[in-house]
Amino acid sequence: MEVKKRISVLHNNKGNGFPLAVAVTLALVLLFTGISEYFRLMIIAKGVQDALQSAVISTVSDNYDEVYHGVREGYSGGYQPIASEFEESLDYGDMYERLAIILGLTDNEEYSSKITEDGKTEFTISDLEVEITNAPFATSDQTEHRFRIDSTILLEVPVSFAGKQLTNMKIKVRTSAGYTPKF
Repeated sequence: MEVKKRISVLHNNKGNGFPLAVAVTLALVLLFTGISEYFRLMIIAKGVQDALQSAVISTVSDNYDEVYHGVREGYSGGYQPIASEFEESLDYGDMYERLAIILGLTDNEEYSSKITEDGKTEFTISDLEVEITNAPFATSDQTEHRFRIDSTILLEVPVSFAGKQLTNMKIKVRTSAGYTPKF
């Protein structure tokens, strides 16, 4: 009789789903953690790109008064009449200052960083490159050859997964803005 009881205990299937439920739950938690970290990185990158775009647009707008003379003459370059010639007149502005205001950055010697309330670094930006392309003097193709500012910045975001710090995500964020006369 006792042998039959022991054999019936071995054939009992109650509770077999418990380890599988734990494994599925842990897999879903890890998957959700990975997806949420990916979205966090994408939100930060998009926010920095939008702030850089805003700073570039502000710089383009600051150049309106230099570009206006050309618009009046039928092109969109930033030139000023000096005596009998025209010379380039460009305003580079202070894009790092604009980014610091928009993003709430603290400035270090080599980079600017966003610090969270608990003192951790959310992201750092560095290596701002700004290229101002002035429209050629009196060009006929105003859509291709226009006053334009292209900029890139290096964004570095600390990446963590499952409570561990991984290597930082480093990407170059690029943006561009231009001035094309309406008429």
